[in-house]
Order: sequence, then C-alpha cells, then structure tokens
Amino acid sequence: MSNTPVYKVIFYNRSQVYEIFAKAIYQSEMYGFIEVEEFVFGERSQLVVDPSEEKLKSEFNDVKRSYIPMQAIIRIDEVEKTGTSKISEVKSNDKIATLQFPNQNPKTDL
Repeated sequence: MSNTPVYKVIFYNRSQVYEIFAKAIYQSEMYGFIEVEEFVFGERSQLVVDPSEEKLKSEFNDVKRSYIPMQAIIRIDEVEKTGTSKISEVKSNDKIATLQFPNQNPKTDL
C-alpha cells in the first residue's frame, strides 16, 4: 500500500450517483459540506474507454476543490488502489431515502 491514501467517494448529484477517487477529503469549514481535492482518474492508455469516466474527467478537469453537501454523500471508503470512476443513473424503482427539508413558509390553519 502506498503512503498516500486514496478515497472512493460515492454521492448523489441530481438524479445520478457519482463514484470518484481522490487523495484528499475532509470536512469543510462551510457547515454541512465535505471538501474533495486531488481527483484521481484512470490512465488514458487503457484500450477500453468508459464514457462515464470520460464525462467525469471533463466535468472535474479544471476543478481544484469540490464541495459536496453531507446529505448527498452515500459512502466514503479508503482504498488501496483506484478503480474506475463512474456515473450511475438512479432508477425510478430504486428505494432511496431522501431528506425532507423543513417547510420555509409554514401555513397555519388558525
């Protein structure tokens, strides 16, 4: 195992699940966010190219640091080696717990 840990971060983004790899993650000073830095993607020398990984590479190409809301995080794992970053669609029949935000303008029946 190398001296620098690698983390697999899985999170929701719109109606998709992102799985990315990064060398640095930590709780942000902005309340409720996780900071992700030093993204790791597979080498371009591979014979087979995964379109979802290519989309992630282009999306995070010029990103120095990404702030992900804590409620969007599914899981964070420290792994020995990187895998393939990918995007998965959330299907309508998937059972996913969602966080209900409090109503900003409560209506009273008084």
